[in-house]
Amino acid sequence: MQLSAAPIIYILIFVAVLVLVEGLYLTVFGKSISLNNRMSRRLALLEKNGNREQVLEQLRKEMSQHINSRGIPLYAILASKAQKANIAFSPKALIGIMGLLGVFSFLGLTIATEAALPVRAVVAVGMGVGGVYVWVNNKAKKRMALLEEQLPDAVELMVRSLRVGHPFSSAIGIVAKEVADPLGTEFGMIADEAAYGRDVAESLKSFAERMDNQDLRFLAVAVTIQQQSGGNLAEILEGLAKVIRARFKLFRRVKAITAEAKWSGMFLSAFPIGALVMITMIQPNYYDEVKDTPAFIPAALIVAVFLVVNVIFMKMMVNIKV
Repeated sequence: MQLSAAPIIYILIFVAVLVLVEGLYLTVFGKSISLNNRMSRRLALLEKNGNREQVLEQLRKEMSQHINSRGIPLYAILASKAQKANIAFSPKALIGIMGLLGVFSFLGLTIATEAALPVRAVVAVGMGVGGVYVWVNNKAKKRMALLEEQLPDAVELMVRSLRVGHPFSSAIGIVAKEVADPLGTEFGMIADEAAYGRDVAESLKSFAERMDNQDLRFLAVAVTIQQQSGGNLAEILEGLAKVIRARFKLFRRVKAITAEAKWSGMFLSAFPIGALVMITMIQPNYYDEVKDTPAFIPAALIVAVFLVVNVIFMKMMVNIKV
């Protein structure tokens, strides 16, 4: 039995693409962009630069550059994810990295496989674009999950600060110093904007819309209502912190309950593709008798369409909204 190594080579090249883009990111920006770094990116930049205004301008540019570049062809599918992930690479740099990784994939496929030139070109483009998209999507999910986890503690810290007599802007500044990224840098920017004259409620609303997060919208609305109608902001935020923590626990519970269904959906979606890969590896000549017939390409396209439809419907079935 002759085994084909082509599928394994494709997988290894794609993994190498993901490792390369992560390596480039860490090389260019260092550990300051790491979510698990105790010192927030804002504080790290302030330590190096010392100019608060320049640091604020740099961070605001990083956090708005992707959504402002949605007009670039094909970049709109990546802009929202890149904004939530707060990718420090500029849109042009990300597009350049896609091209660089595409060239790397093409060279790897040329050296390690005997695929035809059109196949290598299409797969290389797919790996370049798909690798960056998978990387950005993974960064966005991790950042949003950590932000949601940090938010109740941050609101409770603001409550304690307000009760000892600090104004709300100072309470936000304390959160910026005490909380790690991603929330530390975000609240640090809000504190800096407040120091330069921007309304805090407006900054919170802008932050909530940029992250598309319901809990942050609750926070922005609570602060806005308190500014317009008065009241004890500490009590309002204390109640809000309890609501956010209860919602977070509910979402975690639903995630645990639906984990089996989601993994079943992932397995059923991946099984046909895995079976195709195994057939190609174990019996490379399995389709030799039919691949030259007129019906082979239409049949392959129909199977590919059914596989895509299967993945979409399985994702819809296990995506439970709360």
